[in-house]
Amino acid sequence: MSTPPAPHQSAPVPQVIHGWKRGLAGLAGCLMRLWTLTLRITLSGESRRLLAGLDGPCLFVLWHNRLFAAAEVSRRFRPERPLHSLVSTSKDGAWLTAFFNSVGLRAVRGSSSRGGREAVSALIAVLRAGHDAGITPDGPRGPCYTCKPGAAIVARRAGVPIMLVGMHFEAAWRLPSWDKFYLPRPFSRVHLRLRELPASQLRGENSQAELERALQELNADAPAAPASESR
Repeated sequence: MSTPPAPHQSAPVPQVIHGWKRGLAGLAGCLMRLWTLTLRITLSGESRRLLAGLDGPCLFVLWHNRLFAAAEVSRRFRPERPLHSLVSTSKDGAWLTAFFNSVGLRAVRGSSSRGGREAVSALIAVLRAGHDAGITPDGPRGPCYTCKPGAAIVARRAGVPIMLVGMHFEAAWRLPSWDKFYLPRPFSRVHLRLRELPASQLRGENSQAELERALQELNADAPAAPASESR
């Protein structure tokens, strides 16, 4: 990770929005909640057992293009622990924070620049306080289906397990974004698969590659790992 800013440099103050802008973000969030309520989300027996066995905070990790259903998954299966997600301190982050609040997510404000040191610290603090957190390891700009080191670092330092999230959409539109974002069609079915990775397995030099390979295996459209790297 890169060198932190000099002591005389203050951390950026998170920007916020008010008035009609906040109302607009809230309206968009309400529409999304109504949309996701129509989704038929199925969860395998093994995945249900994994969730039932979680008696503490957890770091959920999923690909960026599956974010649309994340808030609804959290509401249905972890209602006692709202999901916290990192949002930048910029003006765009202020819009996203208001939107997240309206869909039931909690925003953690922090800069992902300078190697992500501030973002890592913010997420670790949330997890140590007993809350769930979520990371898209290929976000916010890609490359798609390529893990950055943040998820493994956060889980290892916070001492919490990673819950990898796999989603298969029976019917969805793909947006023309860098990650071909999934937009599941209303009333369609979403198949959810989970896999737990204890923090103790993420201490080696290959922890980032192992995390990426495992997440690819849970998502059918992600590129398969080379045969020489298969488990």
